[in-house]
Amino acid sequence: MKGILDLLSSDLGKAVIDGVAGSTGTDKTRTNSALTMALPVLMKAMERNAATPEGADGLMSALTNKHDGSILDNLGGFFEGGVDENVKTDGSKILAHVLGSRQQGVQQVIGQKSGLDTSSVTNILNVATPILMGVLGKQAKQNNVSTQSDLGGLLQGLLGGASNSGPVTQEQTCLDQVLDSDGDGSVIDDVAGMLLDGSAGKKGGLGGLLGGLFGK
Repeated sequence: MKGILDLLSSDLGKAVIDGVAGSTGTDKTRTNSALTMALPVLMKAMERNAATPEGADGLMSALTNKHDGSILDNLGGFFEGGVDENVKTDGSKILAHVLGSRQQGVQQVIGQKSGLDTSSVTNILNVATPILMGVLGKQAKQNNVSTQSDLGGLLQGLLGGASNSGPVTQEQTCLDQVLDSDGDGSVIDDVAGMLLDGSAGKKGGLGGLLGGLFGK
């Protein structure tokens, strides 16, 4: 299974980046940087939410009933003429549910590292998050995901399947530095400090790198 960063670099991912950048009026390079940092963080948050039966049931219901992957069938039409406000509202609700009180801190860190203001990051994620859910829904359907264990395996696969080949990019370096040094879960104190000044050491595995952001 390909990782989420591999999917982002595919033709589908490039179409998403182009569409999100166009619909939000944001530079493509910075949009790419923001999404490269944000999507694994969102995936890790979903994985942790799905670790409880209630969280897994909620995500499975969303992937089955609303975010089944059909959004990917006509991305050109999705972006044409501007993204519907209902889609952005849906994205905002998903972000609030997945990230909770950490949402503002995550968006601030991504904004500072990608050279975007927080408002631009918010706009990008509001548009991109329903598409991410569509990717999950399509993968869930293709892999016959039906149980909490299946769902956890799918999320872990998307987190751990990212390719390590090629040169290390700035975004990959940033991901390597997303650690919670003292275990208090503080995005602003720990993640912002480490991510922005580069003082964090590396730790093996994308899931492990991001794990500190959402608790031990």
